[in-house]
Amino acid sequence: MKMNRFLILAMFGLSLLLGCGKPNEPESLGSGPDNSGGYKIVKRISTLGFAQDVVKKDNLLYIAQGEAGLMIIDASDTSNVQMLADTVPNLQGYSSKLAVKDSLVFIAAGSNGIFMIDVSDPAQPEQIDINLLNNVTVRNIDILGNYLFASISEHGFSMYNISIPLDPIYYGNVETAGYAHDLAVTSDTAYVLAACGELGLSIFNITQFQTGITTFVGSCDTEGYAEAIAIDEDASIAYLACGTMGLQVVDYADTANISVIGSFDYGGYAKDLIVKDNKVYMTAELSGLHILDVSNPANIKLEGVVDTEFALGIEMDDQYIYVADEEGGLLLITKIN
Repeated sequence: MKMNRFLILAMFGLSLLLGCGKPNEPESLGSGPDNSGGYKIVKRISTLGFAQDVVKKDNLLYIAQGEAGLMIIDASDTSNVQMLADTVPNLQGYSSKLAVKDSLVFIAAGSNGIFMIDVSDPAQPEQIDINLLNNVTVRNIDILGNYLFASISEHGFSMYNISIPLDPIYYGNVETAGYAHDLAVTSDTAYVLAACGELGLSIFNITQFQTGITTFVGSCDTEGYAEAIAIDEDASIAYLACGTMGLQVVDYADTANISVIGSFDYGGYAKDLIVKDNKVYMTAELSGLHILDVSNPANIKLEGVVDTEFALGIEMDDQYIYVADEEGGLLLITKIN
């Protein structure tokens, strides 16, 4: 940035004191009939860079903010959030996606690979001198237990054992059809489901991945460009954010007949999503946040829309939906009954 760093920090501190960024005016969030379903932006938190992704662990919010790196915010009191760290010294690349394990934050930074940040002291995050997958375009990171899975675009996905983070064990790379943008790993680490861009969904058996053996199970060519995936393991259903074609719902219970069983498009570019309690919360860039009732995948219903500037990453807890908005910073959204 060209602005003086101290001036930027002063402006950021002032924005927190004044209610964190742009004023919240629910009545101005959209024109015409109210289709919010009661969901409202209740707080905006300014970021120094372009907010790309957000992860919440305990009372801390970790925000990937592009060229500005990692921001850490104490949200234990959402009426008075505190910025603990605005960036990480000398962090390279464009921070786009995050994953957190214990006191480590893993940052996907495009062609700069994956950086590890020690946040044991969140006010003074420190970069660890280990870089995974350097010179490979890392799209997203999924951590399950002691295993890290990284979607790496045209190269498919890679797998690591990170039980000892300072000595990660590389288990190899699995090629996928299409560009792997996001992964969902089943809780028993038996399957990886990959959102593969224009080629939709691909599924792999990884029960023996520690020995370097993986098996292609099946695929489903969805409409649109599969950017993100979330799964309901109990129902064997995958939900994919598919760009201009919105939400695509895939039944993978019968791996010999993987098929789309529902879809919904409310405009915009479907980018990221979370599924919880028969609802999908999906960001759609210029079209904001969409809340969808998917209790019947063949008849998906729009429950609410929250207008935002450029909605990308999403996180949620029992109280708030957190949206990383590239133009608007971090948005805290809740349902007002």
